Amino acid sequence: MARYYDVHPDNPQPRTLRQVVGLVRNGGLVAYPTDSCFALGCQLGDRHGLDRIRDIRRLNERHHFTLVCRDFAQLGQFVQISNAVFRLVKSCIPGSYTFILPATREVPRRMLHPRKRTVGVRVPDHAVAQALLAELGEPLVSSTLILPGEEEPLTQGWEIKERLDHVLDGVVDAGDCGKDPTTVVDLSGDEPEVLRRGAGDPSRFE
Repeated sequence: MARYYDVHPDNPQPRTLRQVVGLVRNGGLVAYPTDSCFALGCQLGDRHGLDRIRDIRRLNERHHFTLVCRDFAQLGQFVQISNAVFRLVKSCIPGSYTFILPATREVPRRMLHPRKRTVGVRVPDHAVAQALLAELGEPLVSSTLILPGEEEPLTQGWEIKERLDHVLDGVVDAGDCGKDPTTVVDLSGDEPEVLRRGAGDPSRFE
């Protein structure tokens, strides 16, 4: 049964954040809000957590997991960024974008795209997500909470608790959450490629 954490959307309670982070550090899988929509999150290096996310979403090995980072400095530890890409990414964060980039050795191999050796990274513009990341001190391994066979992500904490109570360890609810997933942009090639249109304005990459 998943624990339910009701947090303030602008000033999340430190004690509750510590409880959520403790759960993650002990191998827990949580649903948490971002500036785009809810995401599933586990600790970096948690192999079982990755498998659980794959099972819930029925993902194949080519799915790009995302490292949700606190800021640009943290993001830069996990991906290789050229000068041109540096300026582009810096201008878009924090925000509702996920960028696909070549991974550094800091990223566990199980997270990488099997052929491209790339990974997704993002910095959310959301007070609760930022507070969780600050308390954790490292990125959350994440994936958008869209269930198999459904086109829209889940947007209500109570519904997530009700539907996924048996497969999650925690649900962090801060009230209304975005309804659109991030815009996903592949920056690993010569030209930017928009892979998914979402909450972030894709026009600057087209």
